[in-house]
Amino acid sequence: MTHFEILSLYVALHSLLLVVLSFRVGQVRMEKQVNLGDGGHSQLRARIRAHGNYIEYAPFALIGLFTLAYLDAAPLMLHIFGAGFFIARILHAMGMAGKNALGKGRLIGMLMTILTLIGQAGCILFLIFT
Repeated sequence: MTHFEILSLYVALHSLLLVVLSFRVGQVRMEKQVNLGDGGHSQLRARIRAHGNYIEYAPFALIGLFTLAYLDAAPLMLHIFGAGFFIARILHAMGMAGKNALGKGRLIGMLMTILTLIGQAGCILFLIFT
C-alpha cells in the first residue's frame, strides 16, 4: 500500500466510527424522546460526550497521520498510529458506555489517544529536522 492508501484506510475507518458514535447518540435520543441536550439522562450524556470527545481528538490525529504520510514516514509507522488511534477511540467509547462512564476502556483509550498524539508529534518533528 502507498502512504496515501494507508492514510485513506484509516480515514475510512474513522468515518465509519463517527457514524457509529452518532447513531448511538440517536438511539438513546429516540428511546428517551430527547431532541436537544441530554434531558437529564446519564446514558445519553455519556454517549454525547463519547461522540464529542471523538470529534475533539480525531481531526488532530488524522492531520498528524496525513502529515506523516506527506513526510514519507515508514508505512509501519502510519499503521501503528492509524490503528492505535482507532483502537483507542473504540476502547474509549466502550468505556463511556459503562456504568457512570468509568469503564477501564475509557482510561486506556484516553491514554492511547494521548500517546498517539505525542508519538505523532515526536515523529513529525524528527522527520522535519533530520
